[in-house]
Amino acid sequence: MTKRKKTTPKKTTRRKNTKTNKSNIKLINFLLFIIILLLIAIGFLIYTIDTNKLKETKKEIPKVVKNIEKKVKETNDEFDKYFEQIEKIKKDKFEEYTKDFYKEYSDTEEIKTIKKKEDNKRTEEKPKVITTNKPKLAIIFDDVTTEYQINKIKDIGYTTTLSVMPPTKRHPDSAKITKDLPFYMIHLPLEARVFKNEETSTLHVNDSYEKVEKRVAQIRKLYPNAKYTNNHTGSKFTANEQAMDYLFKALKKYDFIFVDSRTTSKSVAKKMAKKYNMPYISRNVFLDNEQDFKYIQGQLKKAINIAKKNGSAIAICHPHSITIKTLKESKFLLDGLDMIYLNQLPSLLN
Repeated sequence: MTKRKKTTPKKTTRRKNTKTNKSNIKLINFLLFIIILLLIAIGFLIYTIDTNKLKETKKEIPKVVKNIEKKVKETNDEFDKYFEQIEKIKKDKFEEYTKDFYKEYSDTEEIKTIKKKEDNKRTEEKPKVITTNKPKLAIIFDDVTTEYQINKIKDIGYTTTLSVMPPTKRHPDSAKITKDLPFYMIHLPLEARVFKNEETSTLHVNDSYEKVEKRVAQIRKLYPNAKYTNNHTGSKFTANEQAMDYLFKALKKYDFIFVDSRTTSKSVAKKMAKKYNMPYISRNVFLDNEQDFKYIQGQLKKAINIAKKNGSAIAICHPHSITIKTLKESKFLLDGLDMIYLNQLPSLLN
């Protein structure tokens, strides 16, 4: 009898394998799904964090800018408060005081003086040439109007330059007091930006050339021997190109040289001096913005240092009692310097 072969239930095995494969695929799919969800979650989390950081950064930028602006404002406010306090110290209500008065300059660029024509010579005494190699310092007293002031300034004990205000009803004799002075300047009133106590016959930026020329001609008649003029106030006028063009044209016609008091850093005097081939002269330091002994002496030291560095310097002050006292008692600081009139500056004598 032949034995029958035992057969394997193939169908059953195949079914089991199919089920196993399907379960594995489902498991893999599930795991992939979980992984994708995790990746999405991580991506979203990173995006959220970065977005929040970006938002925070964006929020911080204006804060940083505001902090910078605040510090700048605080600095300006501090100077403004300081400047307001300084204003209370001022006793001279007829002078313009701006922040630019506190700036010092040491610009050494000079413009050669043009040769005079024979028919245009002034009768001003020829300046004595100082031949030493010492630094030169010219101190100008602005706002001089009386004989009393002149005598007080002379009592300082060394050479200074007087800049005399043109006569008005308030000071009618300011032309007469110059007759015995070896050298002096004219302190010409020009328009300020903001100033209540304006001098009579102050020149303004909107004045015609005819008006400017008439005023300069009048000054020439009042002071036939004068050669130099500097601005009284003038922070608005000296920054206006058209006005200064008119002024320099008239000054050249009547043989005057302009000295820039630099009541504003925006002055165009240098540009006009070049245009009209005239020497450019400007102050280096204001001495008595604050009418205080230590302050004035400190400013004088600054002027001395500039003179030693550049060879010469110009300082401007006013005939206040404290200024005269300080300069008189600070004479010891001037050892080693030549104290000169403005017209003895080396650049003007070469």
